[in-house]
Amino acid sequence: MKINQTQRVGMYQAYQQAAEARPDQAVGKKRKDEVQISAEAKELLDLQGKTPDAARAHKIESLKQEVSTGTYYVDTDKLAERILPFIR
Repeated sequence: MKINQTQRVGMYQAYQQAAEARPDQAVGKKRKDEVQISAEAKELLDLQGKTPDAARAHKIESLKQEVSTGTYYVDTDKLAERILPFIR
């Protein structure tokens, strides 16, 4: 049985060439990680800070009561409109 090791060298060379082909990366410097927060996430963070805790607790409690008594109603058309962008 013959084992050919040249493929490993070829893969290393391809990786090295790809690393050298990056013009934005200077020798010895590493790129820093970046985080981008979407506009929707920023909006949610803003809304989270504006909602008073007492009002939020009251709303949660009333939703719990509606669910436990069976009077909570979900508008399926609204639900479908909100889910549709995530499915596409």
